[in-house]
Amino acid sequence: MSPYFTISIDSHLIPPPIPSIMFTMTRTTWTFHTAGKLLFGAHAITELGENLQALKLNRVLVITDQTLVAAGVVQPALESLKSANIGYDVFDGGLPEPTLDVATRCAEHGKRYQPDGLLAIGGGSNMDLAKMVAILLTHGGEPRDYFGENRVPGPIMPLACVATTSGTGSEVTAGTVLTDTANHIKVGIMSNFLRPRLAVVDPCLTLTCPRKVTADSGIDALVHAIEAYTAVDNAEFPLPANERSCYQGRHPLGEMFAEKAIRLVGEHLAKACDEPQNLAAREGMSLASTLAGMAFSNVGVALVHAMEYPVGGAVHVSHGEGNGLLLPYVMRFNLPARQAEFARIAEWLGADVRGLSGEQAALRAVEVVEQLRAKIGIRSRLRDLGVGQDQLAGFAEKAASIKRILRVNPRYPTQAEIEAIYHAAW
Repeated sequence: MSPYFTISIDSHLIPPPIPSIMFTMTRTTWTFHTAGKLLFGAHAITELGENLQALKLNRVLVITDQTLVAAGVVQPALESLKSANIGYDVFDGGLPEPTLDVATRCAEHGKRYQPDGLLAIGGGSNMDLAKMVAILLTHGGEPRDYFGENRVPGPIMPLACVATTSGTGSEVTAGTVLTDTANHIKVGIMSNFLRPRLAVVDPCLTLTCPRKVTADSGIDALVHAIEAYTAVDNAEFPLPANERSCYQGRHPLGEMFAEKAIRLVGEHLAKACDEPQNLAAREGMSLASTLAGMAFSNVGVALVHAMEYPVGGAVHVSHGEGNGLLLPYVMRFNLPARQAEFARIAEWLGADVRGLSGEQAALRAVEVVEQLRAKIGIRSRLRDLGVGQDQLAGFAEKAASIKRILRVNPRYPTQAEIEAIYHAAW
């Protein structure tokens, strides 16, 4: 792979940062959106300043966290800003699974500094925080004003995202997830206006990721890719006529990115955990994460995510580990609707399915995911996270209410079925 490459796609729908490609299908249409520009490859961070110059930015608020500052991960980005004569101020109060209060504090910091753009450096948590802050600095109000889909009224101030983990794909996606501590649940905001103007993915920045961060974020990328690949078909996506959604069900471009992401995770995730300085493995996982982000942010995530939100809000597990724990249980539920797809996933993850029936090959995919989960240290039972059995009914009620992502699932579950999956996972 070359040292770095860029992808630029011009938008004809709305002003940047929302590139769009539209194809007309036999029964319906689908669209594809991603970041305004993607810069990928080893040492890509050195190109950050000149790319922000191209966006006419002179004064940026850097949103990151103290761990990354102390580890020296933020410094190369700041040096690139200095070399491009771009002024900056740093907010390093980012937290894992950021709360609404953190977003409000960061926005107040931004109001005092008055930047003309934002730069997020970190994993999905810092990028999600920056997206929320960009909304508040552009449109005002408070985070709760924007919960749900398509409630952001227009473009946000220019946002660039530098990924330092390989999992969320937030550098190319249209959503932000924050923790509502008052209601003990994670809440999402979805809008194509949230896609960054610039995404920088430099695998070298992930070399210092601790094993747990590598594992949790890596399994998250796999969840994104599998949910996108096995989603309800675009032609059957059950979107009411009076609603709009960033998610649209499975389509050919989403399938293509999801397949490649699954293959890359199967090849590189365990190695990235066991050999943290293996740049090839880090590069493979960085690419898997970004491609999975491109897939799911157009196709949609589904039941795994709906079930993780109340769990993560209650016990504060990382989003990636919560998703990874639940993934095999949800795969078993979805298997009757996606047998052929799961059989292919088994092969892409390295399983030998020769001589197996379609059902056996599909079940093999679940087993391979369980084996990978165990190998990289993702816990397999909700009780191991501190979840009480008496919490499961409440979790199921909350998950069943998240219809915007449940409708992406190939089998639409009842609340009772969701509770049954929780009990199987407990």
